[in-house]
Amino acid sequence: MQTKPTETVGDQVPKDGGSVIGSLKKCVFILGTALLCLVAARNTVTWHLQGLWKASDSFWQHQWGLVYDLFGENEYRMGTLGTLLVPSLVFWLVNGLLLVVDMTGQPAALLKYKIQEEKNVPVDLAKLWKTVKLVLFNQFIVSGVMIYGGAPALFHWRGMPCGRELPWFHWVLVELIVFVLVEEVLFYYFHRLLHHPSLYKRVHKKHHEWTAPIGIVAIYSHPVEHILSNVLPVAAGPVLMGSHVATVWLWFCLALTTTSISHSGYHFPLLPSPEAHDFHHAKFNQCFGVMGVLDRLHGTDEQFRRNKAYDRHIMLLGLTPLSWSIPDQPKARKEMLSCHETSCHGPKVSCCDLTPQKQQGSCLKTE
Repeated sequence: MQTKPTETVGDQVPKDGGSVIGSLKKCVFILGTALLCLVAARNTVTWHLQGLWKASDSFWQHQWGLVYDLFGENEYRMGTLGTLLVPSLVFWLVNGLLLVVDMTGQPAALLKYKIQEEKNVPVDLAKLWKTVKLVLFNQFIVSGVMIYGGAPALFHWRGMPCGRELPWFHWVLVELIVFVLVEEVLFYYFHRLLHHPSLYKRVHKKHHEWTAPIGIVAIYSHPVEHILSNVLPVAAGPVLMGSHVATVWLWFCLALTTTSISHSGYHFPLLPSPEAHDFHHAKFNQCFGVMGVLDRLHGTDEQFRRNKAYDRHIMLLGLTPLSWSIPDQPKARKEMLSCHETSCHGPKVSCCDLTPQKQQGSCLKTE
């Protein structure tokens, strides 16, 4: 059985000191490498995926045809009801699994992946029910009004198709990249705005009631924040690109799943790291973005980068929790938690200022 290793002392400061130049170099290297890999794979992997995506007899095209028929070939219904229900269904499927662990503490083997240990184990049911009610209100009332009130006009204005034919696979990849970049920019600056004192107390404080978040807290927020921070950054990309409704659904499902993971409070194997946003909930003034690019450029991750959580901010590829292999720096040990007087076989003595060895069964007589 694996045991939690002894914690080590000392924070590791990034070698580049968190500089903008160092950040840009890393961004260029990552994006350049990704571009080269994409070009190299264009006529191999992605070509075959394109066949699965678009070919009339492919699995995905067939499944989309079934969905299209389910909505009675009614494009208005697909753009409104479908856009509301499909991402919501995925959100609750993902968070239903997370809530089982949060509410029961089972399977116990998963608790070792919890980031803030001993927090919300199990979750407070009264607080959870309060959260669920607001999440449902935001999902089906606030988002519902926005979708039914604005989606038909936006789909028509931007020429966003809702037809039976799926878009070209490579184009979907391009769109997803654009969506991610647009979300990063809009979410970061709206999030920073919500931390302004005039807005934080009235609006954003609701979301930060959870200093150790769980999955559904992703959309537990004041309705104004839900519009500014949850809806607009995610919806802007598809509107900008005039995307097919199937791409819109795919993106909304991906966005809700990743933000649920970011708020889950668990760093599970093979899933995106939630360390940065969990750190934001714990510290409030760090890690405002999604990918961390703008945090690096604006210096709003400096405290995070000096913390062990930054070293753990990677995808876990094994089964050993990163909190075990990269433990937090232990807090500076006090010489004594409290000085008190006690009695040792009669004489009045003090147990303060003892070395650890002497504390094991020794007492100093007081004058």
